[in-house]
Amino acid sequence: MRHLLLRACVVSTAAAVLAACGSGGTQERTAGGNSTDSFKGRGPITLAGGKDNTGVLAKMLDKWNKSHRKEQVRFIELPDNADDQRQRMIQNAELKSGEFSVLSLDVVWTAEFAANRWVAELPKDRFEAGKYLGPTLEGASYLGRLYAAPWTSDGGLLYYRSDLLKQVGAQPPRTWAEMEQTCQKVLALPQGKGMSCYAGQFDKYEGLTVNFSEMIDGAGGSVVDKDGKPTVDSPEALKGLSFFTDAYKSGLIPKKAITFKEEEGRQAFQQSRLVFHRQWPYQWSLANAKDGSSKVAGKFGVAPLPGLNGPGVSSLGGHNLAVSRFAENKATALDFITFITSEQSQRENLLLSSNAPTIASLYDDSAMIEKYPYLPVLKSSILGAAPRPRVVRYGDATAAIQGAAYRALQGGTPPAAALKELQERLEKIAKP
Repeated sequence: MRHLLLRACVVSTAAAVLAACGSGGTQERTAGGNSTDSFKGRGPITLAGGKDNTGVLAKMLDKWNKSHRKEQVRFIELPDNADDQRQRMIQNAELKSGEFSVLSLDVVWTAEFAANRWVAELPKDRFEAGKYLGPTLEGASYLGRLYAAPWTSDGGLLYYRSDLLKQVGAQPPRTWAEMEQTCQKVLALPQGKGMSCYAGQFDKYEGLTVNFSEMIDGAGGSVVDKDGKPTVDSPEALKGLSFFTDAYKSGLIPKKAITFKEEEGRQAFQQSRLVFHRQWPYQWSLANAKDGSSKVAGKFGVAPLPGLNGPGVSSLGGHNLAVSRFAENKATALDFITFITSEQSQRENLLLSSNAPTIASLYDDSAMIEKYPYLPVLKSSILGAAPRPRVVRYGDATAAIQGAAYRALQGGTPPAAALKELQERLEKIAKP
């Protein structure tokens, strides 16, 4: 699931600067330039990742396991909260434990795990670079080297009640003001009774970093500039944050949304309690379920995120698969990653769960577009997405952002003060 601070050890940093980051910042290499990591050993492995909400991962593991009797993959389900997943993986790596063979990493964790030598560099010849969407491959790389395989991507989308917008003669909003105006009309309908206008992911976790970044970028601001300098204390950023703090204060955003992660918001939208919802692509299939779990099946559409004065900017999301440097049976782990990130596996993943693929051709496939008409919108969202910080001290950066955004939304800190404090925190974190 977009924009922050780039420390000295980032993708564009020169080798001389990298050396100053400490011995933990790179992997040792042979004279030929190859990583000293080798992919040897065959046998059972594990895959560590967040909860399989769609059930598709279990089907893919079954498919692999049926044809690899001596190389079974066992899924280790980590907490649903992304911050907790990251912490579990870090604890495991710091212990140099082989419990986790393959790691499902949020795209923004790649630099941190690579710089700390917690994951092995992957052989590029096993993954054809030209077939991936550019941002997804970049998010799996560090200092020009591949440390993970692009598995699923994500771009933020605006889910909207197409049936209710049709009743009031409205189109999907391009700006936040248009969204507010449309909500006023929809909520005045009999069908709008008990509904709220809008929600995203506003609980104090990684999703809030994503949503905050989209607030800032959508208003023409940035959390950092192209050189990695923190720029969050700006007039544009203030406009973006102020719109959402005011929206929460006025009730445009429901009070309960301060507790929403992805799943809480999804349930609210599916139970017809929201007119608009900022969410990832995976919601499409679940909200369209015909088993009675969704009250909005066939009654919603998907559009680009709105912004202050026009279309907004999504944060880049998604997950990559990496091999733990402490794992046994790395040869099996590499083969498994190649299997589950293949075009065929990504096609199945898209068809069964609406998870966004990383392979570009699937977005232009007429059969896929017929089933998922939002794919062109999603492709544009991903290609235009802004990255979250690929930094070694990412935990410090995202914690600072979450704290500032959460206090501002709750009304505990005025937006201007929150941005000023965040600017100061990020500048300290960014120092080499």
